Amino acid sequence: MRFRDRAEAGRELAGLLSDLRDQGILADPLVLALPRGGIAVAEPVARALGAPLDVLIVRKIGAPHHQEFAVGALVGDDPPLFNAGTLDRLGLTEEALAPVVERERQELRRREQRYRGERPAPDPAGRTVIVVDDGLATGATARAALRHVRRHRPARLVLAVPVGAPDSVSRLAAEADTIVCPHQPAGFTAVGQWYDDFEQLTDAEVLEALGR
Repeated sequence: MRFRDRAEAGRELAGLLSDLRDQGILADPLVLALPRGGIAVAEPVARALGAPLDVLIVRKIGAPHHQEFAVGALVGDDPPLFNAGTLDRLGLTEEALAPVVERERQELRRREQRYRGERPAPDPAGRTVIVVDDGLATGATARAALRHVRRHRPARLVLAVPVGAPDSVSRLAAEADTIVCPHQPAGFTAVGQWYDDFEQLTDAEVLEALGR
């Protein structure tokens, strides 16, 4: 299984989520994309559901010398959420990662200003919130996003990703009311391996998607 690009992956998710909507499961939906990559997956989902689309900016806290490997994540002004087991295995401490956290929080704030400006964040309270990303590797960013949204009291919380590591999907089962992840290959090592085109999106492309 491979996707041509994120838009194709989003169309597959859109079909599955439309089926859930038709069953009455996704009342009053709000789609929140994890940018940048998640926005291209979330756009066809929001269009199919007739739902508003916005962004939920989450920053990965990467391991030293291996920034793509997440040891934690942060959202907004929330405290960083670390994976304690991963820190132990790598011999890391939260204190040692403080400079990384500060750098990522600054980038998070930059992106919030760039993508939203003065526009207020949508209120998830009482709504079905669908958190969308382009894939699930360690699950660190998705976990931080789901816990952040949960604190705002949505009626239902859904995580929708086209592809994910099976063990990560299982670990997140307690964080969301529903997980839609149609492809959970045993040989999962990285999200990008399941896309022919996995080029990084730009800020301009995120803004164009939100504008549409």
